[in-house]
Amino acid sequence: MRTRAFAFAFALLAFAPAAPAQPANGVLLVAKPTIVDPNFNRTVVLVTQAPDAETVGVILNRPVPLAASEVLPPELLSDNYPDSVYYGGPVLRRVIVALFHADRAPTAPAFHVLKDVYLSMHPDNIKMLLESKHRRYRLYAGFAGWAPGQLEAELERDGWYVLPAEEDLLFRKDTAGLWQELLRRASSPRAAARLQRKGPA
Repeated sequence: MRTRAFAFAFALLAFAPAAPAQPANGVLLVAKPTIVDPNFNRTVVLVTQAPDAETVGVILNRPVPLAASEVLPPELLSDNYPDSVYYGGPVLRRVIVALFHADRAPTAPAFHVLKDVYLSMHPDNIKMLLESKHRRYRLYAGFAGWAPGQLEAELERDGWYVLPAEEDLLFRKDTAGLWQELLRRASSPRAAARLQRKGPA
């Protein structure tokens, strides 16, 4: 079944207009067992798009096995971030990306991936998150990116399942079994029937 590929530009992620102009637009890619690329084997990736033909996302289920103080640059160290830093993907691994909940769109550039959920690498957004003790967010080192048409080709080759994104999944504390859980959900006969009824995205 043909599935719509999602497009998103790295340059737009960094320098796009402020978030209110951006519609909510995010889905989950669940790697099928046939994906052997070590960058994406057994991964769940949140991806989002822009009108051009590039795609970017972050891997949700790969915490970096190091303390945050060993991953974040000195200017981003904060006692207000108790979580692990996650491996966002193989592109620009020293760039810090934030995925966060906000009741209002941030004033600095960010992309609206779900209702009240944004993705940004803008320093002002990351600083704002680190200064708060009560925000729901997660930091990623690097991100996953696809050249124009590349993700579409991978979808055509049946390399990924596509599922709707849910906020609770994005910020789950223990992600150890996330891939297995979503793989079962995506490959179930009920899910296949639902997608077939829905038709091409």
